[in-house]
Amino acid sequence: MKTSDFYYDLPPELIAQTPVEPRDSARMLVYHRDSGKTEDRIFRDLPEYLRPGDVMVINETRVIPARLLGVKHSTGVPVEVLLLKRLDRDHWETLVKPGRRLKAGAEVTFGDGKLRCTIGETTSAGGRVVHFTYDGVFEALLDKLGQMPLPPYIHEKLKDPERYQTVYAKQEGSAAAPTAGLHFTDEVLNAVRQKGVDIVPVLLHVGLGTFRPVKEVDVDRHIMHEEFYMVTEKAAERINRARKSGGRIVCIGTTSVRTLETVADDQGIVHPGSGTTKIFIKPGVPFKATDVLLTNFHLPESTLLMLVSALIGREEALRVYKEAVDKRYRFFSFGDCTLFV
Repeated sequence: MKTSDFYYDLPPELIAQTPVEPRDSARMLVYHRDSGKTEDRIFRDLPEYLRPGDVMVINETRVIPARLLGVKHSTGVPVEVLLLKRLDRDHWETLVKPGRRLKAGAEVTFGDGKLRCTIGETTSAGGRVVHFTYDGVFEALLDKLGQMPLPPYIHEKLKDPERYQTVYAKQEGSAAAPTAGLHFTDEVLNAVRQKGVDIVPVLLHVGLGTFRPVKEVDVDRHIMHEEFYMVTEKAAERINRARKSGGRIVCIGTTSVRTLETVADDQGIVHPGSGTTKIFIKPGVPFKATDVLLTNFHLPESTLLMLVSALIGREEALRVYKEAVDKRYRFFSFGDCTLFV
């Protein structure tokens, strides 16, 4: 497979710059896997497609204000540091701009010196390890000095940072939001429960590797970035019980899919555990634990579009995306969604 096999043409004006209000008013393109037919619905209609006994899996990660703007201490040149993964108390894996002008040992200051970091070695993924020094509590400084790490294709300023968090976000650690979950409101969650569906949280801290462009010509040569996941014993038991009773596993977002497919065995049994995953779901990789998927529309030639293609086939995925373009759906993080049922 070539990366170019997953290209589609997207008019720039269809890239959503702001979230819709209210959250649950986004459009939802429903794709029926048995027939290939589609429907145009609104997200708040989601409970209509769920059945009593299903289990809906959500990712309860919370985005940290991971974008830090500072200056190189010796020259005053502006520097951007994007936090990707905490390695220990004061060491982080990051992306740094301008990376080539910041050699190991360079010092960067933020907030008039309230927070400082020393640039370290380059990682295998092209990032940098940095060491922070500060007085006080790091998390409090980050809340004060950091910004929400919106994707580069979003140019509008986000008025309310909570609109880049799901309503069920709990555990801080993500460098990007699990965007399919942004559509949920408490009212929709209650409607799901009233339908007899169990809502089960898992955790995957989203790293930018999920969204990084595939630079390899050959898809099989692409290596995913590691992301931390956790599935508790209680979550695994609830998921397995639902499947054994004939319920479907409904994954909210590709992060929930990647978490479950990491810990599921060949019989579809989900095992508890935590660690890092580099799972790359592409055409030819079977789904072991996912029956229904709700997800947003993804970038051309991205690993997430490849995941959708693994679920319904590459040609079908591109056909659905062309239909979405023709119908003027809104794309990417703040855009509309698709339900593959």
